[in-house]
Amino acid sequence: MQETALVAFATFFATIGPVDVAAIFAALTPHASTQHRRTMAIKAVAIATVILLLFAIFGNTVLVSLGITLAAMRTAGGILLMLVAIDMVFARHSGVSSATDDETEEARSKRDISVFPMATPLIAGPGSMGAVVLLTVESGNDFAHWSVVVGALMAIMLMTLVLLLLATQVQKVMGVTGLNVISRIAGVLLAALAVQFIFDGLAGSSLFS
Repeated sequence: MQETALVAFATFFATIGPVDVAAIFAALTPHASTQHRRTMAIKAVAIATVILLLFAIFGNTVLVSLGITLAAMRTAGGILLMLVAIDMVFARHSGVSSATDDETEEARSKRDISVFPMATPLIAGPGSMGAVVLLTVESGNDFAHWSVVVGALMAIMLMTLVLLLLATQVQKVMGVTGLNVISRIAGVLLAALAVQFIFDGLAGSSLFS
């Protein structure tokens, strides 16, 4: 269970990126009052948590109804996570793990950015959604395993909330270089996890039998 918790925590930390999200939040809310910023942070994390929990609860049911095997989900999830990892290692942003340039520009003109782009796609984006489904589906009918994965998700969401509330301070202390260093390290770890997911998916398929 400890290994499951570590893998889940590392995967969610990389795909959700609490530190990066906090930096973007600070950049998008320079003129917001402290109270308004706090309200948006809490609302964004709450909405994103509900979205990701829905994927955790109903992800397996959806896959079964669509006839998608665990091997296929592992392989597809691994590929998606690899794309996120590549963005992180090279410190670039795409629609896979963050808002696009057009979305960010639109957000600058909005007074409340809690739903878009904070809750989705920044916190609950394609990468984090895929990771939730992949990790929870692997638990099968083992409720203890599922609970550990969800527990790791909740820990990351709590971390995200704290960092959003301290967004301005985080941005000042770490700076662009510090944020990129953390992002690159997490990206390398996520790339290794992604490759392992792909290997497991191929091994569980009938391609090489």
